[in-house]
Amino acid sequence: MAKLFFLLSGEHESLPLSELQAILDTEGHAHKLLERLDQVVRLETDLEAVEALKRRAAFTRICALELFNCDAKVSAIVKSVRSTNLKDFLKENESFAVRVKHVKEHSSEVNGMILERKIGELLLENTVKTRVDLRRPDKVFVGILTSEKFVFGLKLAEIAPKPFVERRPRRKPFFHPSAMQAKLARCMVNLARPRAGDLVLDPFCGTGSMLIEAALIDCRVVGLDVQRRMARGTLRNLAYFKIKPEGVITADARRLPITKVDCIVTDPPYGISSTTLKRNMKQIVEELLTSVYTLLSSGRRICMAAPKTLKIVQIGSALGYKHLESHFVYVHRSLTREVVVFEKVSTE
Repeated sequence: MAKLFFLLSGEHESLPLSELQAILDTEGHAHKLLERLDQVVRLETDLEAVEALKRRAAFTRICALELFNCDAKVSAIVKSVRSTNLKDFLKENESFAVRVKHVKEHSSEVNGMILERKIGELLLENTVKTRVDLRRPDKVFVGILTSEKFVFGLKLAEIAPKPFVERRPRRKPFFHPSAMQAKLARCMVNLARPRAGDLVLDPFCGTGSMLIEAALIDCRVVGLDVQRRMARGTLRNLAYFKIKPEGVITADARRLPITKVDCIVTDPPYGISSTTLKRNMKQIVEELLTSVYTLLSSGRRICMAAPKTLKIVQIGSALGYKHLESHFVYVHRSLTREVVVFEKVSTE
């Protein structure tokens, strides 16, 4: 077990940490939460966990091996750098760079650029024949000023947001206004906790956002949509990303042509741009949760989104599901999504 820290996205208050923990649990990496700061989480876990996060995470930005943490004061930071055995992390003739990031401004005393330069000077003083290289360094040390603390370490991975931007709904061959953003879709897939090779179902697949994100982390995928046009659009989008689904079927979610899946991730239709077949949102969710119940084994999960006003937790609980977590995502003035995770519990 190593002490690691993670810089999380500031796009949502609770989703990034829940996604991080879901990935670690799913991939079998034991972990202990040491401290939660503003957009930073300190954990004990194994170093192999970093590869799983690089492959799966949507709301994690940086993973780093923690060397020290201290008060966000220059004197405390300098003292901590001097007392750290830097030769263990920066070998002879290696190049390095230091990056300091502000989650929030803390005080006029702590200037990020000056602090980078100061730490760089200390690294040069306390290592052998090392050099600064800001363009292509062998090692990058990262410090984060957050919650009146400074967390510093050796960067192990940085997860670029660009691939998710490139998978935005309007950049796909088939677009519909109801399509979910790639980052939220990936996060929802992770919250459902599928492992590589698991079969993930989206019974309202729309433009295929959930299926694409699940397939990109090596899950098998199958989608349904009651509209033939949407099913064909999903196939276009999947083909664009070179994804071969187990199937995309034109079918009503009330009468599923499937007998077994490992987990379900979906965003049922709501709003003026969606087709609801003259049913209200409560009916759609009740019918869905009823029809998919037998598809899941005990302990497997459903992650779905619905308007906050629907009170989806009450619906799922009444149908026998265990409610695990909820997250509220503001969309616009008249819509806040509730992203909810249910677990099928054993009836024995």
